Amino acid sequence: MARDILEQPALQRYHKHWWNPQTALRHKSSIHTFIRQYAETIYHPVGSCKMGEDSMAVVDSELRVRGISGLRIVDASIMPTLISGNTNAPVIAIAEKAAALILKHTAPPTRAKKVSQTA
Repeated sequence: MARDILEQPALQRYHKHWWNPQTALRHKSSIHTFIRQYAETIYHPVGSCKMGEDSMAVVDSELRVRGISGLRIVDASIMPTLISGNTNAPVIAIAEKAAALILKHTAPPTRAKKVSQTA
């Protein structure tokens, strides 16, 4: 349909060449094949690993995968819904929080500093 519109005489001066597909697809099967081969989404998947305390939650509040020791999920999949902007900054925040949680659980205990008594 887009090709048919671009082929109208009023639009011919704006059209330089076809990018992809280079030839018109007229049959449903060839259109379906083309879509399966080349279509992709610009959206970032979110919400596939629910965080929470209920039985449907995949990760707990510290991003630990339920039932698998030593594994955390640190990406947009723990976000409940797609935000209106880019997911990059929120995922960085999730990663920073996860790093803090991991360090809290794996850091060796700190030694108390000796107070020097100088008089």
